[in-house]
Amino acid sequence: MTIQEIYEAFDRIGSLSFATVNEKGEPENRIAHLRAFDDDGIYFMTMYTKDFYRQLKATGKVAVNGLCASTQIQHDENGFPIFEKGYAIRMTGDVKEVPMEDIKAKHNPIFDFCIKDQEKYPAMVVFCITSARGDIFDYDFEKISRDHKLERKYFSYNGAQEKYKGLRIDTEKCIRCGTCQRGCSFSAIKEIDGNYVIDRCRCDECGDCTEHCPVGAVDYLHRK
Repeated sequence: MTIQEIYEAFDRIGSLSFATVNEKGEPENRIAHLRAFDDDGIYFMTMYTKDFYRQLKATGKVAVNGLCASTQIQHDENGFPIFEKGYAIRMTGDVKEVPMEDIKAKHNPIFDFCIKDQEKYPAMVVFCITSARGDIFDYDFEKISRDHKLERKYFSYNGAQEKYKGLRIDTEKCIRCGTCQRGCSFSAIKEIDGNYVIDRCRCDECGDCTEHCPVGAVDYLHRK
Protein backbone atom coordinates (compact mmCIF):
# COMPACT_ATOMS: atom_id res chain seq x y z
CA MET A 1 0.00 0.00 0.00
CA THR A 2 1.13 3.54 -0.69
CA ILE A 3 1.17 6.26 1.95
CA GLN A 4 -1.81 7.84 0.19
CA GLU A 5 -3.80 4.60 0.31
CA ILE A 6 -3.03 4.17 4.00
CA TYR A 7 -4.01 7.77 4.73
CA GLU A 8 -7.28 7.42 2.80
CA ALA A 9 -8.21 4.22 4.65
CA PHE A 10 -7.84 6.13 7.93
CA ASP A 11 -9.47 9.28 6.56
CA ARG A 12 -12.66 7.43 5.62
CA ILE A 13 -13.12 6.78 9.33
CA GLY A 14 -12.42 10.33 10.51
CA SER A 15 -12.13 10.24 14.30
CA LEU A 16 -9.35 7.89 15.42
CA SER A 17 -7.76 6.68 18.63
CA PHE A 18 -4.18 7.88 19.17
CA ALA A 19 -2.20 6.03 21.84
CA THR A 20 1.00 7.06 23.60
CA VAL A 21 2.87 6.13 26.78
CA ASN A 22 3.18 8.53 29.71
CA GLU A 23 6.14 9.13 32.01
CA LYS A 24 5.05 6.22 34.24
CA GLY A 25 5.03 3.80 31.32
CA GLU A 26 1.23 3.71 31.31
CA PRO A 27 -0.72 3.75 28.04
CA GLU A 28 -2.94 6.72 27.31
CA ASN A 29 -5.16 7.47 24.32
CA ARG A 30 -7.37 10.18 22.94
CA ILE A 31 -9.56 10.83 19.90
CA ALA A 32 -8.11 12.94 17.09
CA HIS A 33 -7.80 12.79 13.30
CA LEU A 34 -5.18 12.89 10.59
CA ARG A 35 -4.62 16.04 8.58
CA ALA A 36 -2.42 15.36 5.54
CA PHE A 37 0.12 13.10 3.85
CA ASP A 38 3.07 13.28 1.48
CA ASP A 39 6.15 11.21 0.72
CA ASP A 40 7.58 12.09 4.14
CA GLY A 41 4.71 10.49 6.02
CA ILE A 42 1.27 11.08 7.54
CA TYR A 43 0.50 14.22 9.55
CA PHE A 44 -1.66 15.20 12.51
CA MET A 45 -1.81 18.12 14.94
CA THR A 46 -2.06 18.76 18.65
CA MET A 47 -1.21 21.62 21.01
CA TYR A 48 2.10 21.99 22.82
CA THR A 49 0.17 22.59 26.06
CA LYS A 50 -1.18 19.00 26.12
CA ASP A 51 0.16 15.79 27.66
CA PHE A 52 -0.24 14.28 24.20
CA TYR A 53 2.44 16.64 22.89
CA ARG A 54 4.83 15.94 25.75
CA GLN A 55 4.44 12.16 25.37
CA LEU A 56 5.05 12.34 21.63
CA LYS A 57 8.20 14.40 22.18
CA ALA A 58 9.46 12.11 24.94
CA THR A 59 9.01 8.79 23.14
CA GLY A 60 8.85 9.62 19.43
CA LYS A 61 6.19 6.91 19.08
CA VAL A 62 2.46 6.75 18.42
CA ALA A 63 -0.17 4.12 17.67
CA VAL A 64 -3.32 4.94 15.72
CA ASN A 65 -6.41 2.85 15.12
CA GLY A 66 -10.01 3.17 14.00
CA LEU A 67 -13.09 1.26 12.88
CA CYS A 68 -14.93 1.78 9.60
CA ALA A 69 -18.32 0.25 10.46
CA SER A 70 -21.22 0.82 12.79
CA THR A 71 -20.13 0.69 16.43
CA GLN A 72 -23.55 -0.63 17.44
CA ILE A 73 -23.69 -4.38 18.00
CA GLN A 74 -26.82 -6.47 17.55
CA HIS A 75 -27.32 -10.02 18.82
CA ASP A 76 -28.86 -13.12 17.32
CA GLU A 77 -31.47 -15.33 18.98
CA ASN A 78 -28.71 -17.15 20.89
CA GLY A 79 -27.19 -13.96 22.25
CA PHE A 80 -24.15 -14.02 19.98
CA PRO A 81 -23.01 -10.61 18.64
CA ILE A 82 -23.64 -9.70 14.99
CA PHE A 83 -21.01 -7.37 13.58
CA GLU A 84 -21.73 -5.24 10.54
CA LYS A 85 -19.26 -5.83 7.71
CA GLY A 86 -16.41 -3.32 7.79
CA TYR A 87 -12.74 -2.89 8.56
CA ALA A 88 -10.48 -1.91 11.39
CA ILE A 89 -7.11 -0.30 10.69
CA ARG A 90 -4.13 0.27 12.96
CA MET A 91 -0.55 1.38 12.71
CA THR A 92 2.39 2.01 15.01
CA GLY A 93 5.15 4.38 14.03
CA ASP A 94 7.82 6.96 14.66
CA VAL A 95 6.84 10.61 14.95
CA LYS A 96 8.60 13.95 14.84
CA GLU A 97 7.46 17.54 15.22
CA VAL A 98 7.54 19.55 12.00
CA PRO A 99 7.99 23.33 12.28
CA MET A 100 5.25 25.36 10.62
CA GLU A 101 7.79 27.10 8.39
CA ASP A 102 8.67 23.66 6.96
CA ILE A 103 4.99 22.95 6.38
CA LYS A 104 4.56 26.24 4.53
CA ALA A 105 7.67 25.58 2.47
CA LYS A 106 6.08 22.44 1.04
CA HIS A 107 3.67 24.63 -0.99
CA ASN A 108 1.20 21.77 -0.98
CA PRO A 109 -2.54 22.65 -0.78
CA ILE A 110 -3.19 19.57 1.34
CA PHE A 111 -1.49 21.40 4.24
CA ASP A 112 -3.60 24.57 3.96
CA PHE A 113 -5.85 23.47 6.80
CA CYS A 114 -2.84 22.91 9.09
CA ILE A 115 -1.63 26.44 8.39
CA LYS A 116 -5.06 27.99 8.95
CA ASP A 117 -5.60 25.97 12.12
CA GLN A 118 -2.40 27.29 13.67
CA GLU A 119 -3.35 30.83 12.70
CA LYS A 120 -6.59 30.35 14.61
CA TYR A 121 -5.02 28.42 17.51
CA PRO A 122 -1.36 29.50 17.88
CA ALA A 123 -0.51 26.63 20.27
CA MET A 124 -1.14 24.12 17.49
CA VAL A 125 1.85 22.11 16.24
CA VAL A 126 2.26 19.54 13.47
CA PHE A 127 3.61 16.03 13.86
CA CYS A 128 4.58 13.65 11.08
CA ILE A 129 4.41 9.87 11.40
CA THR A 130 7.60 9.40 9.44
CA SER A 131 7.54 5.60 9.27
CA ALA A 132 5.01 3.03 10.39
CA ARG A 133 3.74 -0.51 10.10
CA GLY A 134 0.22 -1.81 10.51
CA ASP A 135 -2.64 -3.74 9.02
CA ILE A 136 -6.19 -3.46 7.75
CA PHE A 137 -8.57 -6.01 9.28
CA ASP A 138 -11.32 -6.29 6.65
CA TYR A 139 -14.00 -8.52 8.14
CA ASP A 140 -17.27 -10.07 7.03
CA PHE A 141 -18.04 -12.42 9.88
CA GLU A 142 -21.46 -13.30 8.51
CA LYS A 143 -19.91 -14.09 5.07
CA ILE A 144 -22.45 -11.90 3.27
CA SER A 145 -20.20 -10.82 0.40
CA ARG A 146 -17.62 -13.65 0.25
CA ASP A 147 -17.03 -17.23 1.37
CA HIS A 148 -14.58 -16.40 4.16
CA LYS A 149 -14.65 -14.07 7.15
CA LEU A 150 -11.42 -12.09 6.94
CA GLU A 151 -9.07 -10.38 4.53
CA ARG A 152 -6.13 -8.87 6.40
CA LYS A 153 -3.72 -6.59 4.56
CA TYR A 154 -0.34 -5.72 6.09
CA PHE A 155 1.47 -2.50 5.25
CA SER A 156 4.55 -0.46 6.11
CA TYR A 157 6.24 2.63 4.74
CA ASN A 158 9.47 4.62 4.82
CA GLY A 159 11.66 1.82 6.15
CA ALA A 160 9.44 0.39 8.87
CA GLN A 161 9.76 -3.39 9.00
CA GLU A 162 6.52 -5.30 8.53
CA LYS A 163 6.94 -8.72 10.10
CA TYR A 164 4.13 -11.21 10.47
CA LYS A 165 3.29 -12.28 13.97
CA GLY A 166 0.68 -14.94 14.36
CA LEU A 167 0.06 -18.65 14.16
CA ARG A 168 1.96 -21.12 12.02
CA ILE A 169 2.05 -24.88 11.57
CA ASP A 170 5.33 -26.60 12.36
CA THR A 171 5.84 -29.01 9.47
CA GLU A 172 8.23 -31.10 11.58
CA LYS A 173 5.50 -31.84 14.13
CA CYS A 174 2.50 -31.90 11.78
CA ILE A 175 1.10 -35.39 11.04
CA ARG A 176 -1.01 -34.03 8.14
CA CYS A 177 -4.32 -35.25 9.50
CA GLY A 178 -6.22 -32.14 8.36
CA THR A 179 -7.95 -31.67 11.73
CA CYS A 180 -6.81 -28.04 11.93
CA GLN A 181 -8.23 -27.22 8.49
CA ARG A 182 -11.61 -28.76 9.29
CA GLY A 183 -11.76 -26.86 12.56
CA CYS A 184 -10.87 -23.43 11.12
CA SER A 185 -13.99 -21.27 10.81
CA PHE A 186 -11.99 -18.57 9.01
CA SER A 187 -11.02 -20.82 6.07
CA ALA A 188 -7.43 -19.78 6.73
CA ILE A 189 -5.68 -23.13 6.45
CA LYS A 190 -4.70 -24.53 3.06
CA GLU A 191 -3.05 -27.75 1.94
CA ILE A 192 -0.06 -27.01 -0.28
CA ASP A 193 2.10 -29.88 -1.59
CA GLY A 194 0.92 -32.12 1.21
CA ASN A 195 1.61 -29.59 3.97
CA TYR A 196 -0.96 -27.55 5.87
CA VAL A 197 -0.24 -23.81 5.85
CA ILE A 198 -1.95 -20.89 7.58
CA ASP A 199 -2.86 -17.99 5.28
CA ARG A 200 -1.84 -14.97 7.33
CA CYS A 201 -4.28 -12.73 5.43
CA ARG A 202 -7.26 -14.81 6.55
CA CYS A 203 -6.11 -15.84 10.02
CA ASP A 204 -7.76 -14.17 13.05
CA GLU A 205 -5.39 -15.92 15.48
CA CYS A 206 -8.52 -17.25 17.18
CA GLY A 207 -6.73 -20.37 18.44
CA ASP A 208 -9.17 -22.97 17.12
CA CYS A 209 -6.40 -24.75 15.22
CA THR A 210 -4.26 -24.96 18.35
CA GLU A 211 -7.19 -26.51 20.21
CA HIS A 212 -7.94 -29.04 17.44
CA CYS A 213 -4.38 -30.13 16.62
CA PRO A 214 -3.74 -33.52 18.29
CA VAL A 215 0.07 -33.16 18.30
CA GLY A 216 0.59 -29.48 19.21
CA ALA A 217 1.99 -28.57 15.79
CA VAL A 218 0.62 -25.00 15.82
CA ASP A 219 2.81 -22.37 17.43
CA TYR A 220 3.09 -18.58 17.54
CA LEU A 221 5.47 -16.30 15.70
CA HIS A 222 6.58 -13.25 17.67
CA ARG A 223 7.44 -9.99 15.94
CA LYS A 224 10.98 -8.99 16.78
